[in-house]
Amino acid sequence: MRQVPLFVGNGRLARHLKYYFTLLHLPFFSWHRNKPLALLYEQAKYSSIILLLINDQAIESFISKHLLWTKVALIHCSGSLASSKAFGAHPLMTFGEDLYTEEIYRTIPFIIDDTAPPWHELFPGLPNTHFRINNSCKAKYHALCVLSGNFSCMLWQKLFQHFETELNLPASVAHPFLIRQMQNLLKNYTTSLTGPLMRQDKITIAENLRALAGDPFQTVYQSFVDCYHGLRENS
Repeated sequence: MRQVPLFVGNGRLARHLKYYFTLLHLPFFSWHRNKPLALLYEQAKYSSIILLLINDQAIESFISKHLLWTKVALIHCSGSLASSKAFGAHPLMTFGEDLYTEEIYRTIPFIIDDTAPPWHELFPGLPNTHFRINNSCKAKYHALCVLSGNFSCMLWQKLFQHFETELNLPASVAHPFLIRQMQNLLKNYTTSLTGPLMRQDKITIAENLRALAGDPFQTVYQSFVDCYHGLRENS
């Protein structure tokens, strides 16, 4: 029997993964809540695996309501959820509005539960690398992903916005800065931090904090200063 997964959901991640499978010429079924439930049950009968690409908080209740009868592997793509009802396979990537190239999709590593079946059984035909993680570590793993990816995004959005709205600078003027920071991190993340924190330039730090008076990001700046000093004290 041909291996045909069933994708449940129609959000951003579902669109990306379905497009990736299409690029690889891998067949799949697709269901979302705007389609009849009868179609879900019919497709599930002929699926090799079922991927639950829905909100984290809805995954287990959806399984309990609709999929307890199935014998195939149930897979969710949440980075934080540890469930006894489905195996986790988190694609370590940020997914924007635009779809990516096949080359980009192929570079995405998947972080899967250490109790999950072998990779070739979960995703036959998918060339991506994968790494296993214990369920007890998933909350910390996801917290680190959010800190580095989502929260750093907020910082860059802040810079781009205020360059354009307050300083009369095009956002693109900071692109080389962003690219070099990323490249330095990739080359050696242990030595890539620069600026007043590294120099212990207390005067500049104080001036920065004054310039952010009345701005919610003043608290963010101060939190990073406090965090940095705490890390130095504990090193």
